[in-house]
Amino acid sequence: MRLKGLTIFLTGGAGFIGSAVARHLLRNSHARVVNIDKLTYAANLDSLPDATENLNYAFEPQCICDAPGLRRLFEHYQPDAVLNLAAESHVDRSIDGPGEFIQTNIVGTFTLLQEALRYWRALPPDKRARFRFQHISTDEVFGSLGKDGFFTESTPYSPNSPYSASKASSDHLVRAWHETYELPTLVTNCSNNYGPYHFPEKLIPHMIIKGLAREQLPVYGDGQNVRDWIYVEDHAKALTLVLEHGVVGETYNIGGRNERTNLHVVESICDLLDEVSPGRDGPRRNLITFVADRPGHDRRYAIDASKLERDLGWRAEETFETGIRKTVHWYVEEQPWWRAILERGYQAKRVGLTQ
Repeated sequence: MRLKGLTIFLTGGAGFIGSAVARHLLRNSHARVVNIDKLTYAANLDSLPDATENLNYAFEPQCICDAPGLRRLFEHYQPDAVLNLAAESHVDRSIDGPGEFIQTNIVGTFTLLQEALRYWRALPPDKRARFRFQHISTDEVFGSLGKDGFFTESTPYSPNSPYSASKASSDHLVRAWHETYELPTLVTNCSNNYGPYHFPEKLIPHMIIKGLAREQLPVYGDGQNVRDWIYVEDHAKALTLVLEHGVVGETYNIGGRNERTNLHVVESICDLLDEVSPGRDGPRRNLITFVADRPGHDRRYAIDASKLERDLGWRAEETFETGIRKTVHWYVEEQPWWRAILERGYQAKRVGLTQ
């Protein structure tokens, strides 16, 4: 990576994807990483086990909705790039409490754009030319696919949940700040991520943890909702590649080309747990139960990552089979990480039900 000597603001760097990006940058580049995170319930500095000893790492407990606080950080660190991963991201929680999603994902992105623009305008010409504002988004902004077809960078937006609507709004803001104010922006839209350090509310870690405890494994609806899965470390590498070589003003889709139904995902987890942690109570597939579907549950997502593959030479290194095996083994071997979350009071109960 050609990032030596650069200072990168990484918002949401204590979250799942953000921490993966931080670990990747600290391990594989000489860039200075400033982790900006207000540490909400899903953030975890334990996801960065070696960061505090790294001289190229700094942590700032800062909310992206706080303009004066952001301004202070821009003036102090003088960054060369911003990677914006700060977001509320759990669809079920957005159904119960959409206000936090509007505040963080829309107002927060607006505030960060404004402060980045203020800072960028005051830079000398050489630093202005080098500066990048990269916004990380989701394929959920495109809505739901039928049995065929893929999301491309030109697919019209059609969000169906409060979460995806808030992310769609933030994407439009970033585009507007480039078109109107010429801020050098980049946008990426990714498929479903999975891997180590994933907060237990999401499907894969939720099922692994419940499977280890031999509790019932609740699957929404008929389990035939399809997602394109990408191993989080592959995503982190893609984001860094876009930061280095992406064309200003462009959008890049990032997907693993690993479409699987939710039921297939859960069954794969059951089989791997039976392999690494067998028990006397029979196969864990017997624990699968079907529950009422989530309101507005999109049927299928699938990403066409051809532009990223063609223009920047990126390829996902993990298949779903290799990635899910690594993930299950990690949760089996690193139980102190997720048990600490449960001990702090997190309850793995269902949310996102409407009357």
